[in-house]
Amino acid sequence: MAKKKIRECDGKRILKANAARLTKMKLEQLRPVMVTAETDWKKLRQQEPWMLETKLVAKPDMMFGKRGKHDLVLLNATLDEVKTFVQERVGKVMTIGAVTGTITHFLVEPFIPHDVEYYFSIVSERESTHIYFSLEGGIDIESGWEDKVRSVSIPVGQTLNDISEEEKAALYNGVAPELLDATQRYLSGMFAIFEDLDFVSIETNPFVFVKENDSWEPLPLDLCAELDDTARFKNTKKWGDLQFPDVFGHLLTPEERFVEELDASTGASLKLTILNPEGLIWNLVAGGGASVIFADTVADLGYGKLLGNYGEYSGAPNSEQTYHYTKTLLDVATRPRANGEFPPATVLLIGGGIANFTDVLRPSRELYMP
Repeated sequence: MAKKKIRECDGKRILKANAARLTKMKLEQLRPVMVTAETDWKKLRQQEPWMLETKLVAKPDMMFGKRGKHDLVLLNATLDEVKTFVQERVGKVMTIGAVTGTITHFLVEPFIPHDVEYYFSIVSERESTHIYFSLEGGIDIESGWEDKVRSVSIPVGQTLNDISEEEKAALYNGVAPELLDATQRYLSGMFAIFEDLDFVSIETNPFVFVKENDSWEPLPLDLCAELDDTARFKNTKKWGDLQFPDVFGHLLTPEERFVEELDASTGASLKLTILNPEGLIWNLVAGGGASVIFADTVADLGYGKLLGNYGEYSGAPNSEQTYHYTKTLLDVATRPRANGEFPPATVLLIGGGIANFTDVLRPSRELYMP
């Protein structure tokens, strides 16, 4: 399993597209719209006329949190106000925590007035799925987590309905009576979506309730999620037009992009991150665990600044995939530097720890770099 973050807009789109099939939730007011510097606002008005009839929310969709604390959230606004807000910030370079990057994508959706905020997240582990739920949602959920958040662990193969009555009582304790049915439908529905669509994690902080036909309907306001990208082959229709974006602050090199596309085309795992294009130590390692040990050992010996890459090939890639991965790595490691000179005394570490018959390259003679 390889987890990849997705944009909030895509996560909400996937939820809405599959809710009727898998859950008892309606999610009718879930209307995510992505805008960028290239958005044709006149065309947007024609395609989404509802945006002229309701107040809106706008926020960056860059897979980082604390957006409100950085003046990056606009609430209860008209479409013209959203346009101004986005155009003033799109393309802006910002530092969020310790990461600096460019704001390129914004999510626009209906503004939802509400009185109650709950917290929900679900995470896949090796032998079980963990659900976390709190009667308090919002940006301060992390403070006092152990006191605010209750959790339940569901073994692989079971559902939320299989937990004991005692666990159910503890999980839903304190939920307002008029919201209990909606809360139960939300947690059960999100679990069903999570399992069916190969999510690795989903967090909705908060999810709220809207009144529809004299009944309360749950609705996620903020969402962050990760998918198992190796499951794309069986979820093409369910996920729809989905792209895994670059992590904020990191733009993939052409070589990283090539290996990522190679990885997406196979059930094997092929990973490449260029740490230092002018590095003198490069790893060609079979096995995810081995790749960590090799990189950590180089750093522990005091040569971390010379490490050119982090990556691994595992899961039994075929000869052609291994060839293209190796060729790409060697090309980066041996190409001329910015000054036109070739790197001196480059070291290539070949090895790995294997449990599934992945080939570890065994050169018949010493490998010399130009």
